[in-house]
Order: sequence, then C-alpha cells, then structure tokens
Amino acid sequence: MIDELLVVRAQLGERAALAELVARWRVPIWTYVRRMLDAERADDMTQEIWPAVVRGLSRLREPGRFVPWLFTIARRSVTDRLRSEYAQEREILVLFYLEDLSVEDRARICQVPVGTVKSRLDRARRLLREHLDGKGHRP
Repeated sequence: MIDELLVVRAQLGERAALAELVARWRVPIWTYVRRMLDAERADDMTQEIWPAVVRGLSRLREPGRFVPWLFTIARRSVTDRLRSEYAQEREILVLFYLEDLSVEDRARICQVPVGTVKSRLDRARRLLREHLDGKGHRP
C-alpha cells in the first residue's frame, strides 16, 4: 500500500514521493541486476533503469502493480544489454573464424578500435571455452 500511495503522489508531480520510491527500490533493483551481470555493469544498468522508470511512471495505470512493472523494466534492460553484447561477440567470432579477416578489417567493419576487437575476441573465446567445458567438451 505504501508503494501504491508513493506512485500516485509521484505521478501527481511530488518529487519527494519519487525520491522515496527510488530510495526504497534502488538496492533491490541493483541486487536483481547484479545477479545477472557483474558489479560494474550492474551499476551502469541501474543508472539506465531509473530514468526509464521516471519517464514511464505517468503511464502506469495500476499503481498497485508498481513492483512487477519496475522489475519488468529492469529485466528488459538487462536482456537488451546481454543480447547486444552477445551479438557483438558473435560478430567478432564470425569475422575471425569464418571470414578470416584481419584485425584491422574487423575493426573497420564493426566501427570500433583495434583494441576493442581484440578484447571482444578474447572475451568471446573465453565464454565459448567456458560454455564447451560446461557441456563436457574438452579440446
């Protein structure tokens, strides 16, 4: 009931109510995000989540559904981030192993510095190795 009242007050423009909502849910949201990402990315992600919450709060028609709505925003943000990161690492693997392109060419194609290509390739190889080890495949 407290969250519902705070949501209504925040929707009416009361900044103190919004600040209290953020204060009440900042740690639980960070903890939820942290369980899916590392601490640094969790910090970045939660800083992206709260502006989305503030922008969308006026469209929340059922203030009593604030908590599931909040966690849905957090979940979608994490999922979008992971999808984006996965696509970038996959792209680097395809360009390296299947297209046999140089580091410089891959950097041009992906529009990132050479060092970023190298770090993405290293991370993608490590993740692939961990995945294969987890499936019982040994080189």
